Amino acid sequence: MGMTMTQKILAAHAGLPEVKAGQLIEADLDLVLGNDITSPVAIKEMDSKMTVKKVFDKDKIALVLDHFVPNKDIKSAEQCKCVREFAARQEITNFFDVGQMGIEHALLPEKGLVVAGDVVIGADSHTCTYGALGAFSTGVGSTDMAAGMATGKAWFKVPSAIKFVLTGKPSKWVSGKDVILHIIGMIGVDGALYKSMEFTGDGIAHLSMDDRLCIANMAIEAGGKNGIFPVDDVTRAYLKEHSVRDYQVYEADEDAEYEQVITIDLSALKPTVAFPHLPENTKTIDEVGDVPIDQVVIGSCTNGRLEDLRTAAEIMKGKKVAKGLRVIVIPATQNIYLQAIQEGLVQTFIEAGAIVSTPTCGPCLGGYMGILAEGERCVSTTNRNFVGRMGHVTSEVYLASPAVAAASALAGKIAGPCE
Repeated sequence: MGMTMTQKILAAHAGLPEVKAGQLIEADLDLVLGNDITSPVAIKEMDSKMTVKKVFDKDKIALVLDHFVPNKDIKSAEQCKCVREFAARQEITNFFDVGQMGIEHALLPEKGLVVAGDVVIGADSHTCTYGALGAFSTGVGSTDMAAGMATGKAWFKVPSAIKFVLTGKPSKWVSGKDVILHIIGMIGVDGALYKSMEFTGDGIAHLSMDDRLCIANMAIEAGGKNGIFPVDDVTRAYLKEHSVRDYQVYEADEDAEYEQVITIDLSALKPTVAFPHLPENTKTIDEVGDVPIDQVVIGSCTNGRLEDLRTAAEIMKGKKVAKGLRVIVIPATQNIYLQAIQEGLVQTFIEAGAIVSTPTCGPCLGGYMGILAEGERCVSTTNRNFVGRMGHVTSEVYLASPAVAAASALAGKIAGPCE
């Protein structure tokens, strides 16, 4: 029996001719990632419990301060101070602080730090984002991050796989966010538990890299170990633009074994919204009904990229945010922020009555820059809508695409862009 794309990457990094689902392996790492919440724990583990005092390769560690940065309080300032001192002490090449930082899972691809064929671990669950580039990437705990920084290796249980065959071309207002919400609504938040979600089919050619990054990002919301896309012309063009590193292309064998094969016609999809309090609780825009809202957030590692901001600005241009509604736009990186200024997108948002923030995870995890009060509702382009995720335990988060979020900002209730 042949291997899936993920299994081939893991076999190569484990120095094995082949691997099988369920097999335990130790693999070499191309990159270890941490942020301002998870890195301090890993740093303390490495400093206090390990005999190794130097990282395995200062060029293969990425430390990104993005969750509570610029610091929102004393505790977050102390966490960042810990990471700054470690980065200086270890001479970490890829350390990103205020002025240079961005939301980690948008920043690393933009900086060319991940390429096809890599194995990447990060102490953040959405590290699975980089599967869009044809890499194996997955989230780990801070202790595993510490071990990875010290040794350059990590152990894995080789995942089995689900194959998603994407066909057709999505309509104008259907994006990668709608695709992944549709999938999660179909299989559930545990539908791909510890499995590789492997995407294929001629429909992929109609998905931009921003779409793919969004889809891979939310593989974890279906329980997936990772999500991964084949390397095609879109991937190669992106890698050529952003990275100088050599990369390796892996393809699934024709006789690779999948636990399930699911075919999805992209042309049949509609804008989709995930209702509280799980990403699987999805409804298409025509099923939503009348749901008034208090806040809209457009941003995050899922949907804060330039294409997302362009879509939102296209809908909001020349119009006004609904009275009494708060709209927060957060570009995912400094470069995206600058491009949004140069293209006039920021002006469009401000003239419409929205605010534009420096890059930060901020409200996504209930950090700051948009905490919800008791009973408030928010339409958000983020990736999770658990109880209390963005504030008070009685608040509600509705997950949607930038197009739906922008339309809802104008309507004052959940609305589709066609409205």
